[in-house]
Amino acid sequence: MPRAFDYLIVGGGMTAAAAADAIRKSDPSGTIGLISAERHPPYARPPLSKALWKGEPESSIWKGTDKLGIDLRLGRRATALDPRAKTVTDDKGEGISYRKVLLATGGTPRRLPIDTDKIIYYRTFDDYRELRALANDKKRFAVLGGGFIGSEVAAALRLVGCEVVMLVPEDGIGARVFPTELSQFLVSYYREQGVDVRTGQALASLSRAGKELVLKTTRGDDVRVDAVVAGIGIQPNVELAVQAGLRVDNGIVVDEHLQTSASDVFAAGDVANFFNSALGARLRVEHEDNANTMGAAAGRAMAGDKTPYTHLPFFYSDLFALGYEAVGELDPRLETMSDWKEPFREGVIYYLKAGRVRGVLLWNTWGQVDAARALIAEQGTVRAQQLKGRLPAAAPA
Repeated sequence: MPRAFDYLIVGGGMTAAAAADAIRKSDPSGTIGLISAERHPPYARPPLSKALWKGEPESSIWKGTDKLGIDLRLGRRATALDPRAKTVTDDKGEGISYRKVLLATGGTPRRLPIDTDKIIYYRTFDDYRELRALANDKKRFAVLGGGFIGSEVAAALRLVGCEVVMLVPEDGIGARVFPTELSQFLVSYYREQGVDVRTGQALASLSRAGKELVLKTTRGDDVRVDAVVAGIGIQPNVELAVQAGLRVDNGIVVDEHLQTSASDVFAAGDVANFFNSALGARLRVEHEDNANTMGAAAGRAMAGDKTPYTHLPFFYSDLFALGYEAVGELDPRLETMSDWKEPFREGVIYYLKAGRVRGVLLWNTWGQVDAARALIAEQGTVRAQQLKGRLPAAAPA
């Protein structure tokens, strides 16, 4: 007979930790099992590119899941899910039965079409430790990508005194999220901080010359470094859901209670595609707030809570001395209106579509996330200029 649990969690990230904590609070006596491919118990991921580089101890990342009285099965990967039999099989051939199961399988870093083991695809605590050891030796790095992870890793490496070259395929840093003028400002800002930013260039090939790595860029430049870090996004881990015949469309599709197309099978976090009422659209969000909030909601739902998941997640980042919080849909192809208190240093950028606010970027502007959520949820239409001074920290009209 397979081992049986009231609640089984597949995945070992922040979503899994939040779900386990919520289940334990809702059902103190229920049995909980957790399968994770990682060797470590669940930990917070944002410090890997933020706080740990600013002196916070490694001990600060642990989520305390190992203290919840659950069966942690680390270093194992779920390979099969049978929703009818209510069983999961792991890569050691062990079958586990469940009453309710949560797929919190997260995502896997996108990889470049280059066959090499010389690129660190930055995602895990082990990746951090590998990179930190190299940084402590003051190696020279190439960072591939100018998005969320690439911009944070480049800043982190400079903060500890390393030489950094950034290859950014787009025309600016954060170009897929920020308006053009802000994205291009960040290029100048990063260069002021000592980062060698190469825009409009990607990696074409990688070879070794002695102890150095030689990157050939798509513009034909040669860049010599000691190590290469890639932060080019993730792919949701939907393989288990596909194998089980669940509905998959840009992630695992869930209803308002975070249940998949199979009964008693839930999904949450980076891998889950959910409907958000404020935006009137389906989303898949790869950030901490959603991982924690959605994971907790899934745990409560598994334990019987019927409250719909309506949360509109936010995300945040630190870029040297600058920082931001953002809510909703940030797409520079939308209409944007910048309300600067000090250009590129403090202000609010609104993203609009058909007269509705779809997203808000709070640039070095703090304490306004809930106000931004309320603005996005408002019915009716608004003209861009009517938003000047709308949020308290923005410049007055």
